[in-house]
Amino acid sequence: MAAISPQQTFEGDITTAPFVQSDSNRLVCIEPDYKPYIPANSLRRMTRVLRMGLATALKCLSGSGVSTPGPIVTGTGKGSLQDTEKFIKEIEQYKETALNPTPFIQSTYNSVNGLIALQQNGTDYNNTFVHRGFSFENALVDSLMLLQEGATHTLTGSFEEMTPEHFYIKSRIGQWREQPVGNTHLFDASLPGTISGEGSAFFVLAAAPTPESKAAVTGIKLLYKPSLERLSAVLQELGADADLIISGANGDSNYSHYYELANQVLAAPTIPFKHLCGEYDTAGSFALWLAASLLHAGNIPADWFPMVKELPADFKKVVIYNHFFGEQHTVMVVERVSS
Repeated sequence: MAAISPQQTFEGDITTAPFVQSDSNRLVCIEPDYKPYIPANSLRRMTRVLRMGLATALKCLSGSGVSTPGPIVTGTGKGSLQDTEKFIKEIEQYKETALNPTPFIQSTYNSVNGLIALQQNGTDYNNTFVHRGFSFENALVDSLMLLQEGATHTLTGSFEEMTPEHFYIKSRIGQWREQPVGNTHLFDASLPGTISGEGSAFFVLAAAPTPESKAAVTGIKLLYKPSLERLSAVLQELGADADLIISGANGDSNYSHYYELANQVLAAPTIPFKHLCGEYDTAGSFALWLAASLLHAGNIPADWFPMVKELPADFKKVVIYNHFFGEQHTVMVVERVSS
């Protein structure tokens, strides 16, 4: 697995990487040197999200022991916003004449999947899900079904970017905090709005454990606008015996009652993750990367969670609960695999 995020997740070990702080309402990815992964002549024609998605996928494959990607399944809520905005601006600028087709081609949601397949000579099943807050989770469910149907492994991931224009548009409908708030102080007060984020995360999923396995996904449920009673029942069903809860709480008072319910229903210690990556459609993929990393490491870096007074020393079953602005709710179960 591999991840590019506002933290130093692409290189190094989660137990030694420092916590990256920000004073802005917009968390921006720490991008690596792409040259070892993408040829220079291709790199200069790619926008940020294409670079992030392709590099993350290639690094994930290189560390998995898998030579060919097999089925490629991804999720994205917005795709390449930079290319989309450029294409729309050129429509107005050139009055719908003499348009450059490259931004349009790269703005399509499946452009990252196509680049991965071209780079790795992949000819298997290739699909992209674009379902807002369910985008990555639907890709994960699809991948698990492919494994049940006989696939030996899948390359599954997500990619998302935030542009200044899109950040401004979403601020107009109240998604972000009115005043700047640092990610270390995100949970100091419950106020309307949160901080935005972006990132890319990829995983090689296999039907059976391998020596390279970091963790096992053993359960997942997706709920669209559930009642509190239905949400409570699912949380109890999947998380009653959990050792650790990873919560998508983001400091937004508009939807904090869902996370408060989870705290009441689940007795296990809880840690947040949105202060690390921000809020975006496919933030659940970062939560899965975090859960697998913590399970593989066997401990939780205290520097990354300064708001948590006491961190559990031993945990084998992690439950991730996340929702996207109160509509798409996901509960995932991730467990440690024997070495």
